Amino acid sequence: MAGCSEGEAAVPLLEEQEQPTAVYFDGCPGCIIDREKAESTGIPYWRFFHIWIINLVVCLPISSIFPFIYFMIRDLHVAKRVEDIGFYAGFVGASLMLGRALTSTFWGMVADRIGRKPVIVFGIFTTLVFNTLFGLSVHYWMALATRFLLGSLNGLLGTLRAYAVEVSRPEHHAIGLSLISTSWAIGLILGPSIGGYLAQPTEKYPKLFPANSLFGRFPYFLPCLCITVFCLGILLSCVCLQETLHTHKLEKEQDQATKTINGYLAGAEENVEQHITLTMNKNLFKNWPLMSSIVLFCIAGFDDMTYMELFPLWAESDRSYGGLSLLSEDVGQVFAITGGSILLYQTFIFPHIVKILGPVTTSRVVAFSSMVLLFTYPSMTHLSGFWLSIVLNVASALKANFVVTIITCSLILQNNSVTQYQRATANGLATTLLSFSKALAPVGGGIVFSWVQKRQHAFFFPGDQMLFFLMDLIMFIALIWTFKPFLSLPEQLSSS
Repeated sequence: MAGCSEGEAAVPLLEEQEQPTAVYFDGCPGCIIDREKAESTGIPYWRFFHIWIINLVVCLPISSIFPFIYFMIRDLHVAKRVEDIGFYAGFVGASLMLGRALTSTFWGMVADRIGRKPVIVFGIFTTLVFNTLFGLSVHYWMALATRFLLGSLNGLLGTLRAYAVEVSRPEHHAIGLSLISTSWAIGLILGPSIGGYLAQPTEKYPKLFPANSLFGRFPYFLPCLCITVFCLGILLSCVCLQETLHTHKLEKEQDQATKTINGYLAGAEENVEQHITLTMNKNLFKNWPLMSSIVLFCIAGFDDMTYMELFPLWAESDRSYGGLSLLSEDVGQVFAITGGSILLYQTFIFPHIVKILGPVTTSRVVAFSSMVLLFTYPSMTHLSGFWLSIVLNVASALKANFVVTIITCSLILQNNSVTQYQRATANGLATTLLSFSKALAPVGGGIVFSWVQKRQHAFFFPGDQMLFFLMDLIMFIALIWTFKPFLSLPEQLSSS
Protein backbone atom coordinates (compact mmCIF):
# COMPACT_ATOMS: atom_id res chain seq x y z
CA MET A 1 0.00 0.00 0.00
CA ALA A 2 1.30 3.41 -0.92
CA GLY A 3 2.55 5.73 1.83
CA CYS A 4 1.69 9.34 2.40
CA SER A 5 3.46 12.49 3.45
CA GLU A 6 3.59 12.88 7.18
CA GLY A 7 1.91 16.26 7.28
CA GLU A 8 -1.26 15.26 5.45
CA ALA A 9 -4.49 15.32 7.41
CA ALA A 10 -7.16 12.68 7.07
CA VAL A 11 -9.69 13.21 4.30
CA PRO A 12 -13.35 12.14 4.35
CA LEU A 13 -14.23 8.58 3.53
CA LEU A 14 -14.33 8.16 -0.24
CA GLU A 15 -17.55 6.23 -0.52
CA GLU A 16 -19.52 8.84 1.44
CA GLN A 17 -18.65 11.90 -0.63
CA GLU A 18 -21.67 13.49 -2.27
CA GLN A 19 -22.75 11.53 -5.31
CA PRO A 20 -24.59 13.08 -8.24
CA THR A 21 -26.62 9.91 -8.91
CA ALA A 22 -27.66 9.02 -5.36
CA VAL A 23 -30.80 6.86 -5.15
CA TYR A 24 -33.02 6.70 -2.04
CA PHE A 25 -35.61 4.07 -1.15
CA ASP A 26 -38.83 4.91 0.66
CA GLY A 27 -39.10 3.50 4.17
CA CYS A 28 -35.39 2.73 4.49
CA PRO A 29 -33.94 4.41 7.63
CA GLY A 30 -30.44 4.49 6.11
CA CYS A 31 -31.74 6.27 3.03
CA ILE A 32 -33.62 8.78 5.21
CA ILE A 33 -30.38 9.65 6.99
CA ASP A 34 -28.46 9.88 3.70
CA ARG A 35 -31.09 12.18 2.21
CA GLU A 36 -30.98 14.44 5.26
CA LYS A 37 -27.18 14.63 5.03
CA ALA A 38 -27.38 15.52 1.35
CA GLU A 39 -29.94 18.28 1.96
CA SER A 40 -28.32 19.78 5.07
CA THR A 41 -24.69 20.89 5.08
CA GLY A 42 -24.64 21.92 8.74
CA ILE A 43 -23.22 20.03 11.70
CA PRO A 44 -25.84 17.67 13.19
CA TYR A 45 -25.56 19.07 16.70
CA TRP A 46 -28.45 17.12 18.24
CA ARG A 47 -27.26 13.77 16.86
CA PHE A 48 -23.70 14.46 17.97
CA PHE A 49 -24.90 15.42 21.44
CA HIS A 50 -26.96 12.24 21.67
CA ILE A 51 -23.96 10.11 20.66
CA TRP A 52 -21.80 12.01 23.12
CA ILE A 53 -24.14 11.45 26.06
CA ILE A 54 -24.81 7.79 25.16
CA ASN A 55 -21.06 7.18 25.17
CA LEU A 56 -21.02 8.31 28.80
CA VAL A 57 -22.83 5.06 29.54
CA VAL A 58 -19.63 3.30 28.46
CA CYS A 59 -17.27 5.67 30.28
CA LEU A 60 -18.85 6.17 33.70
CA PRO A 61 -18.80 2.56 34.95
CA ILE A 62 -15.13 2.33 33.95
CA SER A 63 -13.84 5.61 35.39
CA SER A 64 -16.02 5.75 38.51
CA ILE A 65 -14.22 2.87 40.24
CA PHE A 66 -10.71 4.33 39.95
CA PRO A 67 -10.84 6.37 43.19
CA PHE A 68 -12.32 3.61 45.36
CA ILE A 69 -11.15 0.28 43.91
CA TYR A 70 -8.14 0.29 46.25
CA PHE A 71 -10.42 0.59 49.29
CA MET A 72 -13.02 -1.80 47.90
CA ILE A 73 -10.45 -4.57 47.50
CA ARG A 74 -9.21 -3.83 51.02
CA ASP A 75 -12.75 -4.10 52.45
CA LEU A 76 -13.47 -7.36 50.61
CA HIS A 77 -10.57 -8.88 52.60
CA VAL A 78 -9.22 -10.83 49.65
CA ALA A 79 -5.70 -9.39 49.90
CA LYS A 80 -3.68 -10.77 52.79
CA ARG A 81 -1.12 -7.96 52.64
CA VAL A 82 -1.32 -4.29 51.71
CA GLU A 83 1.17 -4.90 48.91
CA ASP A 84 -1.26 -7.38 47.30
CA ILE A 85 -4.18 -4.96 46.94
CA GLY A 86 -2.95 -3.75 43.54
CA PHE A 87 -2.72 -7.37 42.33
CA TYR A 88 -6.39 -8.10 43.04
CA ALA A 89 -7.55 -4.67 41.88
CA GLY A 90 -5.96 -5.37 38.52
CA PHE A 91 -8.17 -8.39 37.91
CA VAL A 92 -11.33 -6.41 38.67
CA GLY A 93 -10.30 -3.80 36.11
CA ALA A 94 -9.37 -6.48 33.59
CA SER A 95 -12.61 -8.45 33.87
CA LEU A 96 -14.71 -5.78 32.13
CA MET A 97 -12.20 -5.42 29.31
CA LEU A 98 -11.88 -9.17 28.90
CA GLY A 99 -15.64 -9.50 28.58
CA ARG A 100 -15.75 -6.68 26.04
CA ALA A 101 -12.86 -8.20 24.10
CA LEU A 102 -14.64 -11.54 23.71
CA THR A 103 -17.84 -10.08 22.25
CA SER A 104 -17.16 -6.72 20.56
CA THR A 105 -16.64 -8.16 17.08
CA PHE A 106 -19.83 -10.18 17.50
CA TRP A 107 -21.78 -7.05 18.48
CA GLY A 108 -20.33 -5.24 15.45
CA MET A 109 -21.57 -8.01 13.17
CA VAL A 110 -24.98 -7.87 14.86
CA ALA A 111 -25.11 -4.11 14.32
CA ASP A 112 -24.26 -4.59 10.62
CA ARG A 113 -27.03 -7.16 10.31
CA ILE A 114 -30.00 -5.98 12.39
CA GLY A 115 -29.14 -2.32 12.98
CA ARG A 116 -27.29 0.10 15.22
CA LYS A 117 -30.22 1.06 17.43
CA PRO A 118 -31.03 -2.40 18.90
CA VAL A 119 -27.38 -2.93 19.88
CA ILE A 120 -27.18 0.52 21.48
CA VAL A 121 -30.40 0.07 23.45
CA PHE A 122 -29.43 -3.40 24.67
CA GLY A 123 -25.98 -2.15 25.71
CA ILE A 124 -27.45 0.63 27.82
CA PHE A 125 -29.88 -1.79 29.49
CA THR A 126 -27.17 -4.30 30.43
CA THR A 127 -25.01 -1.48 31.80
CA LEU A 128 -27.90 -0.41 33.99
CA VAL A 129 -28.33 -3.93 35.41
CA PHE A 130 -24.76 -5.07 36.00
CA ASN A 131 -23.37 -1.75 37.18
CA THR A 132 -26.03 -1.85 39.90
CA LEU A 133 -25.09 -5.39 40.88
CA PHE A 134 -21.40 -4.44 41.04
CA GLY A 135 -22.19 -1.83 43.67
CA LEU A 136 -23.91 -4.54 45.73
CA SER A 137 -20.90 -6.88 45.64
CA VAL A 138 -19.97 -8.32 49.02
CA HIS A 139 -17.58 -10.95 47.66
CA TYR A 140 -14.59 -10.62 45.34
CA TRP A 141 -15.99 -13.20 42.90
CA MET A 142 -19.22 -11.19 42.57
CA ALA A 143 -17.29 -8.04 41.71
CA LEU A 144 -15.35 -9.96 39.04
CA ALA A 145 -18.47 -11.59 37.57
CA THR A 146 -20.56 -8.43 37.33
CA ARG A 147 -17.72 -6.48 35.70
CA PHE A 148 -17.18 -9.30 33.19
CA LEU A 149 -20.87 -9.38 32.25
CA LEU A 150 -20.93 -5.58 32.09
CA GLY A 151 -18.27 -5.77 29.39
CA SER A 152 -19.38 -8.84 27.47
CA LEU A 153 -23.03 -7.82 27.05
CA ASN A 154 -22.25 -4.25 26.00
CA GLY A 155 -21.59 -3.58 22.30
CA LEU A 156 -21.93 0.19 22.51
CA LEU A 157 -18.42 1.43 21.81
CA GLY A 158 -17.75 0.00 18.33
CA THR A 159 -21.35 0.58 17.24
CA LEU A 160 -21.26 4.23 18.34
CA ARG A 161 -18.10 4.87 16.31
CA ALA A 162 -19.82 3.57 13.19
CA TYR A 163 -22.97 5.52 14.04
CA ALA A 164 -21.04 8.79 14.53
CA VAL A 165 -19.67 8.54 10.99
CA GLU A 166 -22.98 7.51 9.40
CA VAL A 167 -25.08 10.36 10.79
CA SER A 168 -22.67 13.07 9.60
CA ARG A 169 -21.36 14.42 6.34
CA PRO A 170 -17.75 13.60 5.32
CA GLU A 171 -16.41 16.99 6.39
CA HIS A 172 -17.77 16.38 9.90
CA HIS A 173 -16.40 12.85 10.42
CA ALA A 174 -13.39 14.02 12.45
CA ILE A 175 -15.70 15.94 14.78
CA GLY A 176 -17.98 12.94 15.17
CA LEU A 177 -15.11 10.60 16.00
CA SER A 178 -13.52 13.06 18.41
CA LEU A 179 -16.79 12.99 20.36
CA ILE A 180 -15.75 9.57 21.63
CA SER A 181 -12.72 11.21 23.23
CA THR A 182 -14.57 14.25 24.56
CA SER A 183 -17.22 11.99 26.06
CA TRP A 184 -14.46 10.04 27.79
CA ALA A 185 -13.20 13.40 29.06
CA ILE A 186 -16.57 14.11 30.64
CA GLY A 187 -16.50 10.58 32.00
CA LEU A 188 -13.17 11.41 33.62
CA ILE A 189 -14.79 14.41 35.27
CA LEU A 190 -18.05 12.82 36.37
CA GLY A 191 -16.98 9.22 36.96
CA PRO A 192 -14.10 9.74 39.40
CA SER A 193 -16.01 12.58 41.05
CA ILE A 194 -19.00 10.29 41.61
CA GLY A 195 -16.78 7.47 42.81
CA GLY A 196 -14.48 9.64 44.92
CA TYR A 197 -17.13 11.69 46.71
CA LEU A 198 -19.95 9.13 47.02
CA ALA A 199 -18.09 5.94 47.88
CA GLN A 200 -18.12 5.04 51.61
CA PRO A 201 -20.83 7.66 52.35
CA THR A 202 -21.33 6.54 55.95
CA GLU A 203 -17.74 7.56 56.71
CA LYS A 204 -17.84 10.85 54.78
CA TYR A 205 -21.42 11.93 55.49
CA PRO A 206 -22.51 10.11 58.69
CA LYS A 207 -25.44 12.47 59.31
CA LEU A 208 -26.97 11.70 55.92
CA PHE A 209 -26.06 8.01 55.76
CA PRO A 210 -26.11 6.20 59.14
CA ALA A 211 -23.86 3.19 59.59
CA ASN A 212 -26.86 0.84 59.84
CA SER A 213 -28.36 2.01 56.53
CA LEU A 214 -28.23 0.26 53.14
CA PHE A 215 -25.17 2.31 52.21
CA GLY A 216 -23.43 1.23 55.40
CA ARG A 217 -23.72 -2.40 54.38
CA PHE A 218 -22.83 -1.64 50.75
CA PRO A 219 -20.33 1.25 50.97
CA TYR A 220 -19.74 1.37 47.21
CA PHE A 221 -23.37 1.14 46.07
CA LEU A 222 -24.20 4.86 46.08
CA PRO A 223 -21.91 5.87 43.16
CA CYS A 224 -23.16 2.88 41.16
CA LEU A 225 -26.77 3.82 41.91
CA CYS A 226 -26.22 7.35 40.59
CA ILE A 227 -24.82 5.95 37.34
CA THR A 228 -27.77 3.55 37.09
CA VAL A 229 -30.25 6.44 37.32
CA PHE A 230 -28.32 8.20 34.54
CA CYS A 231 -28.44 5.04 32.39
CA LEU A 232 -32.20 4.85 32.85
CA GLY A 233 -32.63 8.40 31.56
CA ILE A 234 -30.41 7.71 28.53
CA LEU A 235 -32.30 4.49 27.83
CA LEU A 236 -35.58 6.41 27.67
CA SER A 237 -34.03 9.01 25.35
CA CYS A 238 -33.21 6.30 22.81
CA VAL A 239 -36.87 6.24 21.76
CA CYS A 240 -36.01 9.05 19.35
CA LEU A 241 -32.71 7.51 18.16
CA GLN A 242 -32.71 7.13 14.36
CA GLU A 243 -31.48 3.96 12.68
CA THR A 244 -28.76 4.30 10.01
CA LEU A 245 -28.63 0.77 8.59
CA HIS A 246 -30.10 0.36 5.13
CA THR A 247 -33.02 -2.11 5.13
CA HIS A 248 -34.04 -2.23 1.47
CA LYS A 249 -33.46 -5.42 -0.48
CA LEU A 250 -29.88 -6.41 -1.24
CA GLU A 251 -30.49 -6.49 -5.00
CA LYS A 252 -31.73 -2.91 -4.97
CA GLU A 253 -28.83 -1.87 -2.74
CA GLN A 254 -26.35 -3.41 -5.17
CA ASP A 255 -28.03 -1.62 -8.08
CA GLN A 256 -27.87 1.64 -6.19
CA ALA A 257 -24.20 1.10 -5.29
CA THR A 258 -23.40 0.35 -8.92
CA LYS A 259 -25.17 3.48 -10.16
CA THR A 260 -23.57 5.63 -7.48
CA ILE A 261 -20.06 4.38 -8.16
CA ASN A 262 -20.50 4.66 -11.93
CA GLY A 263 -21.76 8.21 -11.56
CA TYR A 264 -18.81 9.14 -9.43
CA LEU A 265 -16.27 7.44 -11.66
CA ALA A 266 -17.46 9.37 -14.70
CA GLY A 267 -14.93 12.07 -13.98
CA ALA A 268 -12.55 10.21 -11.68
CA GLU A 269 -9.17 8.66 -12.20
CA GLU A 270 -8.64 4.95 -12.75
CA ASN A 271 -6.93 4.37 -9.40
CA VAL A 272 -10.09 5.52 -7.57
CA GLU A 273 -12.07 2.77 -9.29
CA GLN A 274 -9.50 0.19 -8.31
CA HIS A 275 -9.58 1.43 -4.71
CA ILE A 276 -13.38 1.12 -4.44
CA THR A 277 -13.38 -2.38 -5.96
CA LEU A 278 -10.65 -3.61 -3.63
CA THR A 279 -11.92 -2.08 -0.40
CA MET A 280 -15.52 -3.29 -0.86
CA ASN A 281 -14.37 -6.91 -1.07
CA LYS A 282 -11.25 -6.94 1.09
CA ASN A 283 -10.89 -9.21 4.09
CA LEU A 284 -10.52 -7.01 7.16
CA PHE A 285 -7.54 -9.00 8.41
CA LYS A 286 -5.80 -8.49 5.04
CA ASN A 287 -6.48 -4.76 5.14
CA TRP A 288 -3.11 -3.69 6.55
CA PRO A 289 -3.93 0.05 6.73
CA LEU A 290 -6.84 -0.91 8.99
CA MET A 291 -4.94 -3.47 11.04
CA SER A 292 -1.84 -1.30 11.49
CA SER A 293 -3.95 1.62 12.72
CA ILE A 294 -5.78 -0.76 15.08
CA VAL A 295 -2.43 -1.89 16.50
CA LEU A 296 -1.52 1.75 17.20
CA PHE A 297 -4.99 2.16 18.73
CA CYS A 298 -4.40 -0.84 21.01
CA ILE A 299 -0.95 0.31 22.13
CA ALA A 300 -2.33 3.73 23.06
CA GLY A 301 -5.32 2.12 24.77
CA PHE A 302 -3.03 -0.20 26.72
CA ASP A 303 -1.00 2.80 27.86
CA ASP A 304 -4.16 4.69 28.82
CA MET A 305 -5.61 1.82 30.84
CA THR A 306 -2.28 1.10 32.52
CA TYR A 307 -1.97 4.71 33.58
CA MET A 308 -5.59 4.90 34.78
CA GLU A 309 -5.03 1.76 36.85
CA LEU A 310 -1.61 2.61 38.28
CA PHE A 311 -1.99 6.33 38.89
CA PRO A 312 -4.63 5.99 41.69
CA LEU A 313 -2.76 3.05 43.25
CA TRP A 314 0.49 5.04 43.23
CA ALA A 315 -1.13 8.29 44.39
CA GLU A 316 -3.07 6.63 47.23
CA SER A 317 -0.24 4.41 48.49
CA ASP A 318 1.86 5.53 51.42
CA ARG A 319 4.93 7.70 50.85
CA SER A 320 7.06 4.97 52.40
CA TYR A 321 6.19 2.93 49.30
CA GLY A 322 6.97 5.79 46.92
CA GLY A 323 3.37 7.06 46.73
CA LEU A 324 1.73 10.38 47.56
CA SER A 325 -0.61 9.32 50.42
CA LEU A 326 -3.64 10.94 48.75
CA LEU A 327 -7.29 10.21 49.58
CA SER A 328 -9.87 8.89 47.11
CA GLU A 329 -11.49 12.33 46.81
CA ASP A 330 -8.08 13.86 45.99
CA VAL A 331 -7.63 11.41 43.12
CA GLY A 332 -11.20 12.05 41.97
CA GLN A 333 -10.47 15.78 41.85
CA VAL A 334 -7.33 15.21 39.76
CA PHE A 335 -9.29 13.09 37.28
CA ALA A 336 -12.05 15.70 37.14
CA ILE A 337 -9.58 18.46 36.24
CA THR A 338 -7.92 16.14 33.73
CA GLY A 339 -11.26 15.39 32.10
CA GLY A 340 -12.05 19.08 31.80
CA SER A 341 -8.73 19.68 30.06
CA ILE A 342 -9.43 16.88 27.56
CA LEU A 343 -12.82 18.38 26.76
CA LEU A 344 -11.32 21.80 26.03
CA TYR A 345 -8.37 20.35 24.12
CA GLN A 346 -10.42 18.01 21.93
CA THR A 347 -12.98 20.70 21.16
CA PHE A 348 -10.80 23.73 20.45
CA ILE A 349 -7.19 22.62 19.89
CA PHE A 350 -6.97 19.08 18.52
CA PRO A 351 -8.89 19.70 15.23
CA HIS A 352 -6.46 22.49 14.31
CA ILE A 353 -3.37 20.47 15.19
CA VAL A 354 -4.41 17.41 13.20
CA LYS A 355 -5.40 19.61 10.26
CA ILE A 356 -1.92 21.13 10.14
CA LEU A 357 0.26 18.14 11.03
CA GLY A 358 -1.93 15.21 10.03
CA PRO A 359 -2.69 12.20 12.23
CA VAL A 360 0.69 10.50 11.83
CA THR A 361 2.99 13.40 12.72
CA THR A 362 0.65 14.47 15.50
CA SER A 363 0.87 10.99 17.03
CA ARG A 364 4.66 11.04 16.88
CA VAL A 365 4.96 14.40 18.59
CA VAL A 366 2.67 13.52 21.50
CA ALA A 367 4.19 10.04 21.95
CA PHE A 368 7.65 11.56 22.43
CA SER A 369 6.26 14.28 24.71
CA SER A 370 4.52 11.65 26.84
CA MET A 371 7.78 9.78 27.32
CA VAL A 372 9.50 12.93 28.57
CA LEU A 373 6.61 13.73 30.91
CA LEU A 374 6.54 10.31 32.61
CA PHE A 375 10.15 10.73 33.76
CA THR A 376 9.03 13.62 35.98
CA TYR A 377 6.47 11.65 38.03
CA PRO A 378 8.80 10.02 40.62
CA SER A 379 10.16 13.44 41.63
CA MET A 380 6.65 14.51 42.72
CA THR A 381 7.11 12.56 45.96
CA HIS A 382 9.38 15.41 47.11
CA LEU A 383 6.51 17.91 46.83
CA SER A 384 3.59 18.56 49.14
CA GLY A 385 0.65 20.90 49.63
CA PHE A 386 -0.09 23.53 47.01
CA TRP A 387 2.85 22.76 44.73
CA LEU A 388 2.10 19.05 44.67
CA SER A 389 -1.50 19.79 43.67
CA ILE A 390 -0.45 22.13 40.85
CA VAL A 391 2.26 19.88 39.41
CA LEU A 392 0.18 16.72 39.70
CA ASN A 393 -2.85 18.23 37.95
CA VAL A 394 -0.77 19.73 35.13
CA ALA A 395 1.11 16.48 34.56
CA SER A 396 -2.06 14.38 34.64
CA ALA A 397 -3.82 16.70 32.18
CA LEU A 398 -0.89 16.63 29.75
CA LYS A 399 -0.52 12.85 29.97
CA ALA A 400 -4.22 12.24 29.32
CA ASN A 401 -4.32 14.64 26.38
CA PHE A 402 -1.26 13.04 24.80
CA VAL A 403 -2.75 9.55 24.80
CA VAL A 404 -6.22 10.74 23.75
CA THR A 405 -4.60 12.45 20.76
CA ILE A 406 -3.06 9.18 19.57
CA ILE A 407 -6.32 7.31 20.10
CA THR A 408 -8.37 9.85 18.12
CA CYS A 409 -5.80 9.96 15.30
CA SER A 410 -5.89 6.18 15.02
CA LEU A 411 -9.71 6.29 14.89
CA ILE A 412 -9.52 8.69 11.94
CA LEU A 413 -7.12 6.33 10.16
CA GLN A 414 -9.28 3.28 10.89
CA ASN A 415 -12.51 4.74 9.56
CA ASN A 416 -10.74 5.90 6.40
CA SER A 417 -9.49 2.34 5.81
CA VAL A 418 -12.87 0.61 5.27
CA THR A 419 -16.06 1.10 3.32
CA GLN A 420 -19.48 1.75 4.80
CA TYR A 421 -20.39 -1.92 4.37
CA GLN A 422 -17.69 -3.03 6.82
CA ARG A 423 -17.63 -0.12 9.25
CA ALA A 424 -19.48 -1.53 12.27
CA THR A 425 -17.66 -4.85 12.00
CA ALA A 426 -14.30 -3.07 11.64
CA ASN A 427 -15.02 -0.90 14.66
CA GLY A 428 -16.16 -3.98 16.56
CA LEU A 429 -12.92 -5.73 15.66
CA ALA A 430 -10.95 -2.69 16.83
CA THR A 431 -12.89 -2.68 20.09
CA THR A 432 -12.24 -6.40 20.56
CA LEU A 433 -8.50 -6.03 20.13
CA LEU A 434 -8.45 -2.85 22.20
CA SER A 435 -10.36 -4.59 24.98
CA PHE A 436 -7.89 -7.47 25.01
CA SER A 437 -5.06 -4.98 25.43
CA LYS A 438 -7.00 -3.12 28.12
CA ALA A 439 -7.77 -6.40 29.88
CA LEU A 440 -4.07 -7.17 30.07
CA ALA A 441 -3.22 -3.67 31.28
CA PRO A 442 -4.84 -3.81 34.76
CA VAL A 443 -3.61 -7.33 35.42
CA GLY A 444 -0.08 -6.53 34.32
CA GLY A 445 -0.23 -3.14 36.03
CA GLY A 446 -1.46 -4.63 39.31
CA ILE A 447 1.25 -7.29 39.32
CA VAL A 448 3.93 -4.74 38.45
CA PHE A 449 2.68 -2.33 41.11
CA SER A 450 2.84 -4.99 43.80
CA TRP A 451 6.34 -5.94 42.61
CA VAL A 452 7.75 -2.41 42.56
CA GLN A 453 6.39 -1.66 46.02
CA LYS A 454 8.44 -4.57 47.35
CA ARG A 455 11.62 -3.15 45.82
CA GLN A 456 11.23 0.47 46.91
CA HIS A 457 14.75 0.54 48.35
CA ALA A 458 16.47 -1.24 45.47
CA PHE A 459 19.68 0.32 44.14
CA PHE A 460 18.73 0.14 40.42
CA PHE A 461 15.46 1.91 39.52
CA PRO A 462 13.80 1.70 42.94
CA GLY A 463 10.02 1.23 43.17
CA ASP A 464 8.30 4.25 41.71
CA GLN A 465 11.11 4.95 39.23
CA MET A 466 10.83 1.45 37.81
CA LEU A 467 7.04 1.86 37.61
CA PHE A 468 7.18 4.90 35.35
CA PHE A 469 10.15 3.57 33.39
CA LEU A 470 8.06 0.56 32.37
CA MET A 471 5.20 2.87 31.40
CA ASP A 472 7.65 4.84 29.27
CA LEU A 473 8.49 1.67 27.34
CA ILE A 474 4.86 1.34 26.27
CA MET A 475 4.81 4.82 24.76
CA PHE A 476 8.18 4.17 23.10
CA ILE A 477 6.61 1.22 21.27
CA ALA A 478 3.75 3.51 20.16
CA LEU A 479 6.29 6.01 18.82
CA ILE A 480 8.13 3.33 16.84
CA TRP A 481 4.84 2.03 15.39
CA THR A 482 4.05 5.38 13.74
CA PHE A 483 6.92 4.84 11.28
CA LYS A 484 7.12 2.63 8.21
CA PRO A 485 6.90 -0.27 7.65
CA PHE A 486 4.68 -0.72 10.72
CA LEU A 487 2.01 1.90 9.99
CA SER A 488 0.41 1.88 6.55
CA LEU A 489 -2.19 4.38 5.37
CA PRO A 490 -5.20 3.93 3.07
CA GLU A 491 -4.64 4.87 -0.52
CA GLN A 492 -7.13 7.73 -0.52
CA LEU A 493 -5.07 9.43 2.20
CA SER A 494 -1.73 8.85 0.52
CA SER A 495 -2.95 10.11 -2.84
CA SER A 496 -4.85 13.15 -1.56
